[in-house]
Amino acid sequence: MFGGAWRDNNFSVIAKSITKQLFFCIVFVPTWDYYWPMKIIAIKTLREFWDRHPAAEQPLKTWIDDVSRASWATPADIKAVYRNASFLHNRRVVFNIKGNDYRLIVAVAYRFQAVYVKFVGTHAEYDRVDAQTVEIEV
Repeated sequence: MFGGAWRDNNFSVIAKSITKQLFFCIVFVPTWDYYWPMKIIAIKTLREFWDRHPAAEQPLKTWIDDVSRASWATPADIKAVYRNASFLHNRRVVFNIKGNDYRLIVAVAYRFQAVYVKFVGTHAEYDRVDAQTVEIEV
């Protein structure tokens, strides 16, 4: 019923349409589909701490800024930026703040791109807590 020219032309139109759609899917993937910056839970705890210890304010603000722009998928991503970070079980990480004057313990939920502040204190306060189980005092 239809000649070979119609089939070839129709196939060409379909192939072009599929190619354009595939190109759009590959090239124009929105950034939010593969990059989620980390969310910090309990920044208020950090603010309260630097109100009591003004020397910790700028280092903690720098840490907040760095983490807010990061997208960590594994502990290796953290270690690449923070060489002195210590990793505990329960996905906890201990950061040295201001040249080891202060310690910050967080729990990282890599899948949800969230960082939960569990403890912030001086080095002496850190020595008195169990880093594996410490929680924020409310």
